[in-house]
Amino acid sequence: ASSGQYAHYVFNSIDLDRNGSLSFEEFVANLSILLRGTVDEKLQWTFSLYDINGDGCITKEEMKEIVTAIYELMGKVPEGCEEEQAIKEKVERLFEKMDRNCDGKITLDEFIECCTKDESIRRSIAVFDTIF
Repeated sequence: ASSGQYAHYVFNSIDLDRNGSLSFEEFVANLSILLRGTVDEKLQWTFSLYDINGDGCITKEEMKEIVTAIYELMGKVPEGCEEEQAIKEKVERLFEKMDRNCDGKITLDEFIECCTKDESIRRSIAVFDTIF
């Protein structure tokens, strides 16, 4: 499976000063959040991954790009109309759930509120607690 696009997005979310390289401090700070951070800190980190352009909100296009990269990472390369439609439907479902004020974008507050109320999301975040 291709991990290139997903790795690109992860790199950009942890390259805090956007200089194209990771300092040891950036690496350790992000690793610390993922392994020992609070649920809110982990959700803020996840939000920053989806907020590709860093403007403080997630658009459908940004979410589609990340979901597509995840599908590619899992070896489910979206080829053709069927896979593209599946991704589009997933993004629509996520927006219906998270975009509380229906303005076409998800804010950090909307994201955290939805994720903290969703048991499956809370369980998947808790997986990081058992790594080390």
